Amino acid sequence: MSDPETEGLRSTFASYMAEGERLYLCQKFSKAAHSFSNALHLQNGDKNCLVARSKCFLKMGDLEKSLKDAEASLQGDPTFCKGILQKAETLYTMGDFEFALVFYHRGYKLRPDREFKVGIQKAQEAINNSVGSPSSIKLENKGDLSFLSKQAENMKALQKSHPMKQLSYLPKRETKRKGSFKSEKTIRQLLGELYVDKEYLEKLLLDEDLIKGTIKHGLTVEDLIMTGINYLDTRTNFWRQQKPIYARERDQKLMQEKWLRNRKRHPSQTARYVLKSLEDIDMLLTSGSAEGSLQKAEKVLKKVLEWSKEEVPNKDELVGNLYSCIGNAQIELGQMAAALQSHRKDLEIAKEYDLPDAKSRALDNIGRVFARVGKFQQAIDT
Repeated sequence: MSDPETEGLRSTFASYMAEGERLYLCQKFSKAAHSFSNALHLQNGDKNCLVARSKCFLKMGDLEKSLKDAEASLQGDPTFCKGILQKAETLYTMGDFEFALVFYHRGYKLRPDREFKVGIQKAQEAINNSVGSPSSIKLENKGDLSFLSKQAENMKALQKSHPMKQLSYLPKRETKRKGSFKSEKTIRQLLGELYVDKEYLEKLLLDEDLIKGTIKHGLTVEDLIMTGINYLDTRTNFWRQQKPIYARERDQKLMQEKWLRNRKRHPSQTARYVLKSLEDIDMLLTSGSAEGSLQKAEKVLKKVLEWSKEEVPNKDELVGNLYSCIGNAQIELGQMAAALQSHRKDLEIAKEYDLPDAKSRALDNIGRVFARVGKFQQAIDT
């Protein structure tokens, strides 16, 4: 008897793979995933096909399925580099940066190419943005802490087998969670259109009669609502750690530390003016006033260019930072040609004065501009 699942399959494994790859390139991820599923019906467990479908699920936002396929591709061959990379990318997108970093390193040892190297850098950067640079944190090891790794493994297994049980803790974390972000304006900026959904879900929680209701498998409506809120909080945290809003705040702190080291005294009035101006520029941009942020940044840049390097230590780094601020405001205003020019000036300064962090920032922003205008290959290359 023929398998009912394969009864309707009239093509070959290779043709389904080719069809899926073509649909993926056309950004028709759902249809591409369906083609790869058909291919897997013909060759169950094919590791390349599992990775291809995992990529589709990742693009569709179905992170659990993406991770499941990536892990399945490694079952027969734990050294399969494509599978390791895909698992690392999925973990990174889920916001699980520490585990992602482990798999980026594992892949890099097996195949030291650019993809794994970039993965290591971005995962490490996301961790640093979340908890700070390791050099700024002092830990004391008092006693035997080996039980912690075992406890973490047990917790991970428990969460997988009972995913909804962790929801009961979420309401208690509500106050702490809200305090972890600087303001509702920041959250609104990070979530964009999804912020309305977050507000709606939080209002539903106030309806006591509604949240007591049950749905399939004994889950309550409250469980379902908290799943949505928890997901949005995870996304907020992820994008916060990704740098767009908070990166320059960290850059400012590093710049201030350099000024203090150079001058070996309290910041001068000039330094205080610059730091305050950079904070204002960021605040205007994150609150939705891109025009105000642009005007302020251009005004400060004009003034800084008139000062000597004795008045402003690290003047070149500051000028590049201001060009970056101007470019980011221009992106928000839709002035893409001007934004590209501003970020290229930032890159020129970074290259001239050998500023690796600034170079990375400028290239990242130039890539964002190319992506916004639809020049995706140039964005990828950058």
